[in-house]
Amino acid sequence: MRYTGLIEHYKDRLPVSDDTKIISLGEGNTPLIRLQNIPKELGKNVDIYIKYEGLNPTGSFKDRGMTLAVTKAVESGSKAIICASTGNTSASAAAYAARAGIKAFVLIPEGKIALGKLAQAMIHGAVIIQIKGNFDDGMRLVKEVAEHAPVSIVNSINPFRLQGQKTAAFEIIEELGYAPDYHCLPVGNAGNISAHWMGYTEYHKEGKANNTPKMLGYQALGSAPFVKGAMINNPETIATAIRIGHPQNWDLAHKAEKESGGWFDALTDEEILSAQKLLTEKEGIFCEPASATSLAGAMRDIKNGKIANDSKIVCTLTGHGLKDPDTAISQCTNQMININPVMIEVKDAILNNI
Repeated sequence: MRYTGLIEHYKDRLPVSDDTKIISLGEGNTPLIRLQNIPKELGKNVDIYIKYEGLNPTGSFKDRGMTLAVTKAVESGSKAIICASTGNTSASAAAYAARAGIKAFVLIPEGKIALGKLAQAMIHGAVIIQIKGNFDDGMRLVKEVAEHAPVSIVNSINPFRLQGQKTAAFEIIEELGYAPDYHCLPVGNAGNISAHWMGYTEYHKEGKANNTPKMLGYQALGSAPFVKGAMINNPETIATAIRIGHPQNWDLAHKAEKESGGWFDALTDEEILSAQKLLTEKEGIFCEPASATSLAGAMRDIKNGKIANDSKIVCTLTGHGLKDPDTAISQCTNQMININPVMIEVKDAILNNI
């Protein structure tokens, strides 16, 4: 049977009925890619797999939860949805609202959203409300306004978001044939690590996996409330998707950490960008900066021995690199070669750079 979207595929595991009108863009079923070159450089015997969520319809993992959140919003009679966003949620909400024929309102922090994400939200027809504050201010306002306006919140405080996102864990187990030893994720609002743990434990309880992975949540050093053990009022990092100081899924994420035997840790912006560039140059996989946090953390903990040798590791890449092209280009040291349109100069350019 042809894959038509994760709700249709996992209908018996999600809160929908035969009468539910499914709002889908064919999300899910993203590739699980085994890294070939980076593990060799680490000098350890480990298998690292990349769950490339950047190949969802709007370029991020948010589509997994948004398909179900918007489906249930429409089912309940909502004519509009609302979210606060650092970028990816706004893009996804706008696309699925357009698909459903309803209005999307998105609150974004002024000057703190990558251009690729803003372009998506705008072109899909969302009403963009830019606030003089950060994501956490936007989240507070969304929760307040939802009590006074006929809109459905589609941030990860919406329980249907996490139900949709748990399907990534199902796909990983089904493709590998087992659960990995470790699962590494970037952590911002912490819905994704919580949802993955839901998925892994669900399959484990049913005997579809012999084990559950240790859940490892990695944050940016300037935006690391889980590592500091307290909320942060003014988070800062180049990794805009995880620039969140007051995560909405605090308790669920700590539950995932504790029950799985995992941990939280933080990386500098330099470590995050280095991992992003290494992944593109060594493996041909392009992700946005926040996504690379998972690989950066995994590499560091493989080197220092926190991640055991001979382990099977999955790193989630939450968003595609084209979400933030400016940051990608700023890292590139290779220069363009400018020549005249003649064969000899083309040949010289090639021979001089082999």
